[in-house]
Amino acid sequence: MSSASVPPSRVSLHLALLVAFHILIIIASNYLVQLPIDLFGFHSTWGAFSFPFIFLATDLTVRLIGKAQARRVILRAMVPALVVSYVVSVLFHEGRFNGVDALGTFNTFVFRIAFASFSAYVLGQLLDVHVFDRMRRNYVQWWVAPAASAVLGQALDTFAFFGIAFWHSENLFMAANWGEIAIVDYIIKLAVSLLFFVPMYGVALNAIIRAMRRRETLPAAA
Repeated sequence: MSSASVPPSRVSLHLALLVAFHILIIIASNYLVQLPIDLFGFHSTWGAFSFPFIFLATDLTVRLIGKAQARRVILRAMVPALVVSYVVSVLFHEGRFNGVDALGTFNTFVFRIAFASFSAYVLGQLLDVHVFDRMRRNYVQWWVAPAASAVLGQALDTFAFFGIAFWHSENLFMAANWGEIAIVDYIIKLAVSLLFFVPMYGVALNAIIRAMRRRETLPAAA
């Protein structure tokens, strides 16, 4: 696959956009994970379909900007994501709008979900960055790095999140079924990542590289 990197002058802009994107996906996933679904007879949540977007963004960040910058995105996003996730999850607890007054009472259940998301995000993303960077350096095939980082990073993220959020939870359904839900959630995330996001990584990377090369040749052509 072609090679290129983001120009140093544009790194700050890309970092800011990536931090905002990470926070947005974390907020959406924390809301969607409260909405259970039955999939082929197994319990899961809608959050399984949104969170893999973060791994796609992280892998592209490592590839185009570098491992250090990818870690910087994670560190900048994690605290704002924790705060905003709590606020949004309280306002829309269990999928319905509860009004601004709901913020006046500290919701331990929602905070536990937000903290679990915070912990799982940091652990899963740091592992993803490490695995992706190592695989990218050791294997020529473009798909090996995003596939390996998805398998390991999402495993740690998923089981850390569900274990922290729902083990002995006050939500009886989640407390009784979090293990099953975590396994199904991981299988769904992995299937979506390998079948959809890994190919999307390849398409997005080539599109970005072509756009960057066209931008570089414009002054010379003029």
